[in-house]
Amino acid sequence: MGKVYVRVDDRLIHGQTIVAWCPTLGIKEIIGIDDESAKNPTLKSIMTMSVPSGYKTHIVTTGEAVALLGAPSAGNRLVIVKFPSVLPHIAGALKDCEFIMLGNISKRAGSVHKLGGATGIFYLSEQDVQDIDNLVTQGFTVNFQQLPNTAKTSWNSFRKTI
Repeated sequence: MGKVYVRVDDRLIHGQTIVAWCPTLGIKEIIGIDDESAKNPTLKSIMTMSVPSGYKTHIVTTGEAVALLGAPSAGNRLVIVKFPSVLPHIAGALKDCEFIMLGNISKRAGSVHKLGGATGIFYLSEQDVQDIDNLVTQGFTVNFQQLPNTAKTSWNSFRKTI
C-alpha cells in the first residue's frame, strides 16, 4: 500500500511538482482535484501534457477523488488541490495521509493572511484558516513548504503569527 501526500497549490500540476516533489516523495500517481478543471477537457489536457508517462495522472472532481482515493494503490500518491476548502470534503479518504503541504496560493478575494517563503507566497482567508485548523485537530500534519530542499514552517508556528 502506497503513502498519500497532499499539496495545496493553486497551480495544480506544474514543473515544481513534477521535477521536485514527485521524485523526492517517490510518487507513482498524481491526483489533481478541481471541479472546474475536471469538467474541461482542454484544461485537463494542458495540465497533463507535460507530465512524464511514468506517472499515472488524474484530474478529477471532488466526488471522483473520494472514490479514487478509496481504491488501493501500490505506489505513493500526490493529491493536489487548489484551495484548502476542498480538504474537508476529502478528509475521510485521506486517513493514511503522511502530511499536507501548503505550497502556493495567489492573493484572491477574502485573502487576509500571508505566509511567504523562499520561492512563493501563500494567501489565506479566514475560512482557509478554519479549514486547516480543523484538519490539524483531526490529527493531520500540516506544513508550509515550497520545495523539498527549502525550510518548512509548521501550521502551529504560522498560526501563532495570525
